[in-house]
Amino acid sequence: MIPLWKLSAVDQAAGIRIGDFSSKSVVESVLERVAKKNPELNAIVDPLNEQALLAAEKADAAVANNESLGSLHGVPVTVKVNVDTAGRPTTNGMQIFRDVIAPDNSPIVQNLLNAGAIIIGRTNTPEMSMRLTTDNPLYGLTRNPWDLSMSPGGSSGGAASAAAAGFGAIHHGNDIAGSLRYPATACGLSTVKPGLGRVPAYLPSAKAERGMLAQLLSVQGAICREVKDVRLATKVLIGHDPRDPWHVPMPFKLGDTGLPKIAYCRETHGYPIHKGVVANLERAASILDAAGYQVEEIEIPPITEAAKAWLSVMNFEMKKTIEPVFAEHGSEIINQIFNDYYQLEDMVNAEGYLFGIAERTRLVREWNLLLAEYPLILTPYLMRPGYPYDYDETFEGVKDIFDASIYSYGVNYLGMPAGHVPVDLVENMPSGVQLIGQKWREDLILDAMEAIENSAGIMTHDLWDREK
Repeated sequence: MIPLWKLSAVDQAAGIRIGDFSSKSVVESVLERVAKKNPELNAIVDPLNEQALLAAEKADAAVANNESLGSLHGVPVTVKVNVDTAGRPTTNGMQIFRDVIAPDNSPIVQNLLNAGAIIIGRTNTPEMSMRLTTDNPLYGLTRNPWDLSMSPGGSSGGAASAAAAGFGAIHHGNDIAGSLRYPATACGLSTVKPGLGRVPAYLPSAKAERGMLAQLLSVQGAICREVKDVRLATKVLIGHDPRDPWHVPMPFKLGDTGLPKIAYCRETHGYPIHKGVVANLERAASILDAAGYQVEEIEIPPITEAAKAWLSVMNFEMKKTIEPVFAEHGSEIINQIFNDYYQLEDMVNAEGYLFGIAERTRLVREWNLLLAEYPLILTPYLMRPGYPYDYDETFEGVKDIFDASIYSYGVNYLGMPAGHVPVDLVENMPSGVQLIGQKWREDLILDAMEAIENSAGIMTHDLWDREK
């Protein structure tokens, strides 16, 4: 019999609901897997074993009593340590925040609990969740299950490492420049970065509101091994919460419009893209074409303009809002990395920040018009193979990662939803492609991702086969 920790969240929820197995048996299976693999990976840094087992017993009692069950009833999940989980410290990877105890749940935590999910632990993040690998002085380094010397990505590297290792099927993360998709590509996983206003966000423990661009660019989502679990998790996470003024309560699916046209873009904007990444991109285009999509290679508005704006305008905001925390409480390495970020593009001044946010509207309009004709756009994601966990500790490494991933943070600046799905290994490490979609059409992105997965396979199954 297949171990319960290997099952998808969809299959775990169905099995618990019909009594094929108990929630407690699923949680115990996952916790045994965590006990075996987490010591070398350091993905879960705030374990909640006792609470999870008690919650599983209550979940099983609800099944026995024929109570109404949520879509994730009894299913083990993790959340990141940078969102509020009532009664737990919201450290955001910083020693200074280790005693900040959440007074209430963030919306995504509450939505998961409302659906019946069981939080088995909380995952690691770099300092202030602002690094493309996952390491900090408080919890230490998180490693990649595919290769312990390689980065699991950042900032949701703990979530991705946990997902690939088998610590449950659904793992919360967030994304302001690529913090869902970097880890997903590093660890061979699927994710959707929702669009602005799709998933509610709020931090009850916060003493001040975030900067305007952080509010516009940062989103909450899930990293999973299988696309169907990303779909299930996203449906849960979009539940309305009035604490987020940006959130728009609306259905997940907006009607069946048939297979949309897909614009295919292989423009590298000068980066020496790896031939294996090109092969994966071409394979994904061929899969989608064979699945019945009309795939058309076109020239798209330069993503470079949005990417450069992220660096020049967002860096100004971060320097004013985040740098003071780093300067006083951050490690030497995170301060060095931030100085490297500032060197990537000329930073605007206060006037440039004001007009930069205004000019963002034009960029979004241009992409809205393109997406009206082509509801999906297939692009590279990370145009190089995976990188070592300390690769961003030099300016050359930081620059290379940013140059190789302009399709990542460029999309964040636009606020469009974008998904990542793995395709094949490149130099023995996972690699995948990105699908950008119309606003509110995460469902179309997931449909196309699932078509690719159906052909390419579920990458983590290959990882687990190595253990045999």
